[in-house]
Amino acid sequence: MSQNPLNFGKVAVLMGGLSAEREISLMSGRGVLQALRSRGVDAHAFDPAERDISEVKKEGFARCFIALHGRFGEDGTVQGALELLGIPYTGSGVMASSMAIDKVMTKRVLFAEGLPTPGYVLLQRDAQGAYGGADINAIPGRLGLPLIVKPSREGSSLGLTKVTERAGLAEAIVQAAKLDADILCEQFISGDEVTCPVLGTGADARALPVIRIVAPDGNYDYQNKYFTDTTQYLVPCGLPEGEEAVIQQLALQAFRTLNCRGWARVDVMIDQATRKPYLLEINTSPGMTGHSLVPMSARAAGIAYEDLCIEVLKTAALDYQQHSGAAP
Repeated sequence: MSQNPLNFGKVAVLMGGLSAEREISLMSGRGVLQALRSRGVDAHAFDPAERDISEVKKEGFARCFIALHGRFGEDGTVQGALELLGIPYTGSGVMASSMAIDKVMTKRVLFAEGLPTPGYVLLQRDAQGAYGGADINAIPGRLGLPLIVKPSREGSSLGLTKVTERAGLAEAIVQAAKLDADILCEQFISGDEVTCPVLGTGADARALPVIRIVAPDGNYDYQNKYFTDTTQYLVPCGLPEGEEAVIQQLALQAFRTLNCRGWARVDVMIDQATRKPYLLEINTSPGMTGHSLVPMSARAAGIAYEDLCIEVLKTAALDYQQHSGAAP
């Protein structure tokens, strides 16, 4: 890496936060903090759940590495605060972050641009706090079984249920509703589950190697993502010839369509019968834990964890700088 770490100035690694993914964010943040310090960066931990975000400016931080996940960290809110404070930050800007955290909004944009994503039904609470029985009963007929039920604005598979029969739909909605008022019911795609990280911005963005995920019983849930060693991560992915390049191009299209920047991870399902890929979601502040996929993919591309952190930090920017062409 060519940039002198001293040129970064004082760096805040934002970690923890208020979301349901706080525990994972702390794990990510500690890894990033250690990596940056090992490369001579003047990096410091900063938990927005414990300190007011305005202290970032008061304490003279020159830029922020966002290792927050979920709400109040990956959804455009902290990005907006940093825009007002004038402190460059890693990852996508305000609008891209707020769209990508919302799985339904992401789907609407993808559909509008003609990019493939599974069919869905959005459930929203009425004035009485209910979801409407008649509409719910019709969902299996529209999407088929099995289907996926998950909160619209949550990550790490929190609140996600694979519904295999009609009788399980109501309880799946209850579980998702604990985390979000908006619930996404999604067509289940049976086949290979893969993910593709993207680094860079605009025309300079590039896709890293695709990882194929083989989870126990096909259940890639919160526990199997972070706290077990039974999930297999295959890189090289071992997909049929030509499919990895197709996934990488699709990931880049989705990344650019939502106007993401810096880095992200794009999750995809490949239909086992047709081999057609379907975009699931875009994670604009990916995990950086020992089980996380972006570092794994980067390592396969010859990029060490420490170098990955430096590369992401180099992309720290503000929205208005991106739009005006001003230098960070």
